[in-house]
Amino acid sequence: VQLQASGGGFVQAGGSLRLSCAASGRTFRTYTVGWFHQAPGKEREFVAAIKSDRSTYYSDSVKDRFTLSRDNAKNMVYLQMNSLKPGDKGVYYCATGSRIILSAISRRDMYDYWGQGTQVTVSS
Repeated sequence: VQLQASGGGFVQAGGSLRLSCAASGRTFRTYTVGWFHQAPGKEREFVAAIKSDRSTYYSDSVKDRFTLSRDNAKNMVYLQMNSLKPGDKGVYYCATGSRIILSAISRRDMYDYWGQGTQVTVSS
């Protein structure tokens, strides 16, 4: 599976962006897809994930602001980010794998395949 994240950019606080994750491989539609955020100088942290049945899970910091969706026919996952804050700045990575279980959905080591990341900059 190969992943490519896109859609990052520069926005003012309170603005919105939609990130996209494009995947290759027919099995993608059966995999959970996660998004992770790496702020400058910090570790990569879980943001959100969407399972193959479209059930979604969010970190507390983005709940009610970010929304995940997927289009399995197009092998795409979308992260709609609203009410962006300066703390949302950083690189966003999409990731996936076949081993992800619900109880560990936020763990980076559960994800075997990673995209290259897309930069998000939020000005205050």
